[in-house]
Amino acid sequence: MKFHAVIDVQLHPGIADPQGSTIERALPTLGFDAMSNVRSGKSFHLDIEADDEVAARATLTEVCESFLTNPVIEAASIELTPAEGAGS
Repeated sequence: MKFHAVIDVQLHPGIADPQGSTIERALPTLGFDAMSNVRSGKSFHLDIEADDEVAARATLTEVCESFLTNPVIEAASIELTPAEGAGS
């Protein structure tokens, strides 16, 4: 089966986020006063071929822990959906 994955990587709560802080300070100067607690992150979009959703999630978790994140300071969330045009 083919799945589309969206992997969202964020800093753990309590870890300083200089980029998020800079954005938060800049927002009011641009007229956006109603936003707070800005945190930055990164997002990866990819397709993966696997036997089932459990296998796809296991492989992606391994990729996140060994390559896409620094597990000491970052956490990843994985969203999986069947890839468009993929047969079930």
